[in-house]
Amino acid sequence: MRTLRISVFILLVTALAVSNMPATAGDKVDLGLEILAENDGWAASGDGVTGGSGAAPEQVYVVTNRQELVAALNNGVYPPPSNPSPTPKIIYVSGVIDANMDDANQPLTCEDYYRDGFTWEAFLAAYDPAVWGRTTPSGPLELGRLASRAAQEARVRIRVGDNTTIVGLGTAATIRGAWFDIRGSRSGAVQTPRRNIIIRNLTFEDTYDCFPAWAPTDGELGSWNALYDAISLRESVNVWIDHNTFRDRETLDKYAPDYFGVLFQQHDGLLDITNASDLVTVSWNRFEDHDKVMLIGSSDSGSTATNDRGRLRVTLHHNLFTGVGQRVPRVRFGQVHVYNNYYKIINNPSYVYTWGVGIESQIYAENNNIKTDQKTDAASLIGVYKGINLIETGTEMNGTPGNAFVDVVDAYNGEYDPDLTTLESWEPVFFLPIDSTQQVIPLVESRSGPFNW
Repeated sequence: MRTLRISVFILLVTALAVSNMPATAGDKVDLGLEILAENDGWAASGDGVTGGSGAAPEQVYVVTNRQELVAALNNGVYPPPSNPSPTPKIIYVSGVIDANMDDANQPLTCEDYYRDGFTWEAFLAAYDPAVWGRTTPSGPLELGRLASRAAQEARVRIRVGDNTTIVGLGTAATIRGAWFDIRGSRSGAVQTPRRNIIIRNLTFEDTYDCFPAWAPTDGELGSWNALYDAISLRESVNVWIDHNTFRDRETLDKYAPDYFGVLFQQHDGLLDITNASDLVTVSWNRFEDHDKVMLIGSSDSGSTATNDRGRLRVTLHHNLFTGVGQRVPRVRFGQVHVYNNYYKIINNPSYVYTWGVGIESQIYAENNNIKTDQKTDAASLIGVYKGINLIETGTEMNGTPGNAFVDVVDAYNGEYDPDLTTLESWEPVFFLPIDSTQQVIPLVESRSGPFNW
């Protein structure tokens, strides 16, 4: 593990070429020391987000592989303890870090995780609906699948603690195949959240589950259900996710086979915010070539729903969504401000919807720009999942004539019943100056995602 003093590191990065800075940055900055600006979305509420900016020199790391990253999150200790360190820390990611690597930094394939006699050939032969029927798999091969999944999870799950900044160096810093699990805890009504976390300037790609579960009664034909998001927030508060790219590349769904007549789905979400998480800002990111992107709130009922009410307050601004299928976002319960985002829906046969209106959701969509290939109409931008209300204003779609806006809710109500309402039950108060809708496409195309610094 290499540890650098902050002063030495600043001299190093200042010598690098600085270009394509984020909208909020100055001419020469160290992203590891930056904190969330005042009023920059819901995450600026409460204590705000400072991440690891107050880290002592010995808690500043440059990491180049999985083992170094995991150790840096735990005060340099490897193997790590069960809970990540809350000590303020800044972690700079250099190059590509692949989570599917052993401790000798050698690559691991799905077959390397096989346990207890499991193979996919045996599993598919045993649980083919024509042989097994339409009941949930059980028995030794299913237990072997679970053991194999646990072996992969032990590699790809990377737990992030309080008061942490993780930032990529330049445009090439990549986290491949990993699940950043940002998770607090709960005992009854008492929450002990993860808090004060910044993740910036990274490319997250190809987070995949080697061992998705077969659910034979999920849908008409059944489905394969995968685990692992690129980033998941559970019981977490005051988090800033900024200037990253999230994408599939080598594991795109179009490359996957069909098993039992349905897509062998190895992906879950890209960035899910659930389980009473709160005060999150997601800004200037690129979400590309993935089906289910962002779930805010995970359940309609039970104790999860009880805990989620009054929380799940999230801001999404200046993000690009291209080649994605759905959940951008899908919301339950939360007050979610969605402004100045660019949605690009072109040649995408997997497209389902954009804004998912879930139970008791309160989405406030403002000055977003949408470009389609004319196969997607305004009504199809909305998916309704027990929700009844959506505030939407200033939406431009395909350069509407005279820069006029399209009323997405009105278009939806014209085609579907029951109607959505547009009751303004809350009004955003934490936001930076909102750009005109006409400015959104050039701003987001030029400034979103990682940048050189």
